[in-house]
Amino acid sequence: MDGAILEEHTEYVVYAIHKILDQYKVSYDARIREGTPVSGSLPNSVILVGHSMGGVVARAAVIHPRLRKSAVETVLTMASPHKSPPVPLQPSLGHYFARVNSEWREGYKVQRTNTGRYVSGPALSHVVVVSISGAYNDYQVRSQLALLDNIVPPTHGFMISSTAMKNVWLSMEHQAILWCNQMVVQVSHTLLSLIDSRTGQPFPDTQKRLAVFARMLRSGISDNFNRMMQLPSSKQSMHVPGQNTQDATGSLVHRSVSCPANIHWNEEGLDRDLYIQTNVVTVLAMDGRRRWLDIQKLGSNGKNHFVFVTNLEPCSGIRIHLWPEKGKSSPDLPLNDRVVEVTSMMMRIPSGPAPRQLEPGSQTEQAPPSAVFWLGPEDMRDFKFLTISVAPRPSVSGRPPPAVSMAVGQFFNPDEGKKDLSAWFMLQSIYSQKELLLEEAHPLAVKLSFAVSLGLLPVTLSMKAVSCGIKNTGLPEEEAGDPESTNLCKLRCFPPVALAWDDTAGLSIYPNLNTKTIFVDSTPALWSSTQHSEKTVVLLLVDPHCSYKSSISTSVSAAASRLLLQYCPKIVGFSIAVIFFALMRQACLWDAGLRIPTMLTALQSNLTLLSHLFPLAILPIFLSFFLSVLLSRPFPPFASFIGISLICYIFANGFVAILALISHLVFFVAAVTHIFIKTRWQMWEQNGFIFLRWFVNLSSSFFSLKGVRVLRANPVLVTVLAAMIFACLVHPAFGLLILLCSHFFFCHNALCSFLMASCRNHEQNNGTLDSLSQVHNGSERPRFKFDGSFDRTFPSENDSSNSPDSSKSFSDTQLDAFHHRHGLLLLHFVATMMFAPSMVAWFQRLAMGKSLPRLLDSTLCICVILHGICNTKPEFNSFFLPIRGVPILKVRLYFLYLIAGYCSYFAGLAMAPYIAFYAMAAIGAISFTLRMLQRRNRDTKQVTYGSRKRH
Repeated sequence: MDGAILEEHTEYVVYAIHKILDQYKVSYDARIREGTPVSGSLPNSVILVGHSMGGVVARAAVIHPRLRKSAVETVLTMASPHKSPPVPLQPSLGHYFARVNSEWREGYKVQRTNTGRYVSGPALSHVVVVSISGAYNDYQVRSQLALLDNIVPPTHGFMISSTAMKNVWLSMEHQAILWCNQMVVQVSHTLLSLIDSRTGQPFPDTQKRLAVFARMLRSGISDNFNRMMQLPSSKQSMHVPGQNTQDATGSLVHRSVSCPANIHWNEEGLDRDLYIQTNVVTVLAMDGRRRWLDIQKLGSNGKNHFVFVTNLEPCSGIRIHLWPEKGKSSPDLPLNDRVVEVTSMMMRIPSGPAPRQLEPGSQTEQAPPSAVFWLGPEDMRDFKFLTISVAPRPSVSGRPPPAVSMAVGQFFNPDEGKKDLSAWFMLQSIYSQKELLLEEAHPLAVKLSFAVSLGLLPVTLSMKAVSCGIKNTGLPEEEAGDPESTNLCKLRCFPPVALAWDDTAGLSIYPNLNTKTIFVDSTPALWSSTQHSEKTVVLLLVDPHCSYKSSISTSVSAAASRLLLQYCPKIVGFSIAVIFFALMRQACLWDAGLRIPTMLTALQSNLTLLSHLFPLAILPIFLSFFLSVLLSRPFPPFASFIGISLICYIFANGFVAILALISHLVFFVAAVTHIFIKTRWQMWEQNGFIFLRWFVNLSSSFFSLKGVRVLRANPVLVTVLAAMIFACLVHPAFGLLILLCSHFFFCHNALCSFLMASCRNHEQNNGTLDSLSQVHNGSERPRFKFDGSFDRTFPSENDSSNSPDSSKSFSDTQLDAFHHRHGLLLLHFVATMMFAPSMVAWFQRLAMGKSLPRLLDSTLCICVILHGICNTKPEFNSFFLPIRGVPILKVRLYFLYLIAGYCSYFAGLAMAPYIAFYAMAAIGAISFTLRMLQRRNRDTKQVTYGSRKRH
């Protein structure tokens, strides 16, 4: 998580690529010298496979200026963040990602001169990139970060989730994606399929390589599912074999892709045809029979879609054909070109465990489906019949028969099974469980359209069969829920399957749906989100023979954890904005001649008052919509974008409030402890402890040294020099840590002075004690009244009025200084924590050598350090700058804090909190410049006054 480390890794990868290619050349020349026969040509490119940040480094190596031309043509990444870092805190890391992505966008553009003259084709036209995400179980790299949109064109790459990968169908955490057997096997077969068997080299054509990736990785879901789910984009869709095309005249032509020729079954029993008269067809055994379905008859009354689920193996166990007219015999099947086999359109889905068998051949539960097939009206146009051919049951000597087989198909109207679940419905399900009832003869495919993405509000969906034709068995209706009826339903109805589809995360399949929490890896309501990105569609495949009662509930804890996980960068950016707004409040009240409030009070005023909440929290959101229009960016969803942004803003206020409260408590405990130890020390010293006197004399002699006296006389200069040296030569976080130590000691001394002065004033008003040492030596002790706000709790001798014009006592001045410096401490503490991941990586690489920090990070940190040094006192919240022609120009710092807060707010909306560091640095640079101008003007006035006095 450090930009400099990624740069070093990029250099190493380029060196390794060249070394590998050169090694092939050395081996090839050695075999020629030895007379060993060689075949083929030398490889001139390598395939890069990167995991996590390794995928980003692989893309950076492709555009490296020293990489040989066409040395890398294929890049496969696994759980790699391409859009931005998972924790975008370090400025140089954000700059690294921005530079790499910018060069990739330019690499796919035609090179032209400033006058528009053609120079060359795209530099990366030969490069194919495929990104695999780990889906919702990967808490480090979310699918939104693994997208290649606006980086790689769809003609040269795509992103796929592991839940939608063929033969994988699993979500996996960040490290498991490397060793998961399903993933390893599928990726290995995919990489081997990229090699041309004739040349032994990867296919040179980019479209052929991309087609191999699509065929080997994508699930093969047909466009009929996309149309059923009505999603605006179908990132996971692909053109499967057997789809309809148009000839040169424009007429519809059906392409047939038959099953492999090496798959045979016994076709002797196919003469025993069955003619289905209902819109539901059921297969309960491998009987070797063919079912005929009249498309025009069964597909009437709007039921023009056909869906089919089965656990039989396509081609070897079951085959589906479309007929323009009724056939006579099976030998006519391969000879009739007008008959189209559509078995290859069947999509494999993960199935649950096989049903338990008490004895060989017995059936206790219906088998779960392992494949789904869908035909739309455009697929069945110009055809009259649909046949489902089932192979005979294979008999293997000495082995038990296979598990129970099943297949259910239905002609249905998609609108009958469509249910829209509004946002209000989902919010209500948080408090009370909502139920949906599916009566018997319902559509096999039931579409649930959730108005709020399940990546933000995961729902717990349960499906329970309440009846399955029990009335016809003679059982009373009230016994429909007893164990006997439940077992009967399990025997007759196949387990439900849920297919969750999200615009970002793609497809997620939940087999054997009984009670499961369904959520997708999606981050809706971003500044760059589209209008439909906040929706999720769940397609339920349920047996139409049975009646189901579905329960839907939303978990608050799951929603809160997903919110914090997905929008953590936004909350960090908002937290910086909240601190800037609180500093603005403090500086504004100081300029008005009032007391400086605590950070908690400033946060409360900025959050509770509507006059402050609207310009600080709501107005930037509307400005972001305006910027989207100016920049021609996609318009984000209005309601969800505003709602999630305000929720994140409240979370940010809570985080900063907790941080301020904890730091207040730490300072108070440290101050009280310091005062107690100091008074005890004075008492012990007065009582004649020889050791203490010797220690005091030794410390006095040490502090009397000339070097120590110089350092004590110039603490600000020492702090600045030490912080800058560490920030430039060691690590920026160490320079900020020195600044934090300076803030801490200043706040500690100010609070101790306030408490000591308040105690003395309290003693003088009561007339009981003469000194603070006698307080601790006597029986009566002062009581510190602490209410969490550190306001003045003891009356001061000069506090006769609360008006701004009244003079402030010493304790009031110290308390104001503490509150002012405490706000700066919180701001710079957050700045330091932004470099924490980089500092951890720096410690891990101590034994491998150390390079200087990035110039960008060091420069920004120096500006932040200058902000902490140049604004040590509340008096520096305003700068008086006399300019020629203007009597007095007063620069108020609270206005700069407001602008910086807005910049940080926009950085949070863009999910790039590292941009807020530029706002911090700008405040520091401006403060330093104003401070120097003010000091120069003051020195000029002193010189002028001295010369006039001499004259």
